[in-house]
Amino acid sequence: MSAFMSRQDIDFLLYDWLDVTSLTERERYTEHSRETFDGLLDLSADMAAKLYAPHNKKSDQNEPTVGPDGTVVLIDEIGEAVRAFGDAGLVAASFDEELGGMQLPHTLARAAMVHFQAANAATSSYSFLSTGNANLLATYGTPEQIETWVKPILAGRFTGTMCLSEPQAGSSLADITTKAEPIDDPAYPGSYRITGTKMWISAGDHEIAENIVHLVLAKAPGGGPGVKGISLFIVPKVLPDGTRNDVALVGLNHKMGNRGTTNTLLNFGDGSFGVGEHSGAVGFLVGQEHHGLKYMFNMMNEARIGVGFLATALGYAGYLQSVEYAKVRTQGRPVDAKDPNSSPVPIIEHADVKRMLLAQKSYVEGALALGLYAARLLDEELTAPEEADRTRAHTLLEVLTPIVKSWPSQWCLEANSLAIQVHGGYGYTKEFDVEQFYRDNRLNPIHEGAHGIHGLDLLGRKMIMDSGAGMAVFAETVGATVARAKQAGGNAAEYGQALEARLTRLTEVTAAVWAPGDPALALANATVYLEAAGHIVLSWIWLEQLLAVGDTQSDFADGKRAAARYFFTFELPKVDPQLDLVGALDRTTLDASPDWF
Repeated sequence: MSAFMSRQDIDFLLYDWLDVTSLTERERYTEHSRETFDGLLDLSADMAAKLYAPHNKKSDQNEPTVGPDGTVVLIDEIGEAVRAFGDAGLVAASFDEELGGMQLPHTLARAAMVHFQAANAATSSYSFLSTGNANLLATYGTPEQIETWVKPILAGRFTGTMCLSEPQAGSSLADITTKAEPIDDPAYPGSYRITGTKMWISAGDHEIAENIVHLVLAKAPGGGPGVKGISLFIVPKVLPDGTRNDVALVGLNHKMGNRGTTNTLLNFGDGSFGVGEHSGAVGFLVGQEHHGLKYMFNMMNEARIGVGFLATALGYAGYLQSVEYAKVRTQGRPVDAKDPNSSPVPIIEHADVKRMLLAQKSYVEGALALGLYAARLLDEELTAPEEADRTRAHTLLEVLTPIVKSWPSQWCLEANSLAIQVHGGYGYTKEFDVEQFYRDNRLNPIHEGAHGIHGLDLLGRKMIMDSGAGMAVFAETVGATVARAKQAGGNAAEYGQALEARLTRLTEVTAAVWAPGDPALALANATVYLEAAGHIVLSWIWLEQLLAVGDTQSDFADGKRAAARYFFTFELPKVDPQLDLVGALDRTTLDASPDWF
């Protein structure tokens, strides 16, 4: 076990539960084996420990600045780590071999990446965004665009970003004002000129790569109002002929945490760098005009799952450090101790400390299992032999994505808070890592869609899509686990019955809120619905892990059983009042007047 991730847990999830080695029987993964999978995990753990973890605190204490020449200044270790990650081929881990990739299962690529996210959240984000950028272009780009932009990203020479939000339009992308005008420019055939401002662009400017490939949402002529008018453009920092594109850094945002990742305000086409006789930044259309948001969802959904993993990784790192601390920190005596002269005991002996550790364990190990399950669904969607299985995996992944993003962002942040509490006063100081983990993790309930937006997505779209197909597939999947649990007997059967009752209630409430035909009323408590559904999902994931442990006798297996018991005893019952509130169509928030605040 490293200081930030448990290899034993990852092996259990990948091999004992998700059976990833069975994927090597499929054509896409035939070149791989348990040995290559283990090699990837070993490499990732080693690189994360040697190149990422050592400068995690340093990058937090020395956040990016703008130098006298207008360029971004980072500590050297960030660039060294990002370049080593690219040189090792890890940006391209899951990509096609013809693009320079390793053609690894997505489940393994995510398991590898979580080591880097746990070791250094900020530095890992440069490569995390680059992979998502390249994935989008590999899916929707032309062969020329793939050759020009994707291959250098996968080789680690370029990095990539996603440019959605604007100062006046965060998640409300219908309100963006960045414009794209088609220009007859012989120097850049078929190009557009992009003008506008983008905000909150992670990794938006730096000097650690040869180029930065921005994917920019903008409105081209003739698209009409709202999101239907949005198109997607490749707007590189440096054009293919070596000319500096008109993409200007306006400033850096100074964040509470995740400080090592540059976060920028960028101007496109403000004249800072003139490109030819036309004004504006040169952009190249991806796909068709006015279909940009559909394309961008490819990267957004990948990023949402990545954010869930990032939140999980930070929670996991804090949990492991609090366990280590609780085992060596002596304080107090058992409540039934009679002799005041007896020696203090390690705080892990106290029931309330064990409560906090069990809570963390149930959150972070549950979140990691959920994330890897989602990655396994993506592998099924791409490679399952039967079309019906691919369709089913796609639908279930659609349903789970808002939970994969938002549940770890909420509850692994709570794990970080509990890790500080376990450390006591020391946890609130910068001398211990858990203080930084909490600050780094606090971003995750905000970015890639704020917490409440994913509630709207889950209840307003995913559960009711295709005449309720999303809810049906989810209920069927959880129901199959419940049936296995009942057959297994013992605690598994007991937990299965408790889960089944809440699943039935969730199904009833989902139908009830839409029955009046009032979307505003139905979605007024969507966030509460998201949180209740998330706890039901994690209960299912814990039941799956319990069944995978079986009758194994070991401290690891007993730990899994204890965490499952904790979750079903302390956490699952929380959903009952939540579902009651949602099902009652409570109007408290809907009826509150802005004048009352």
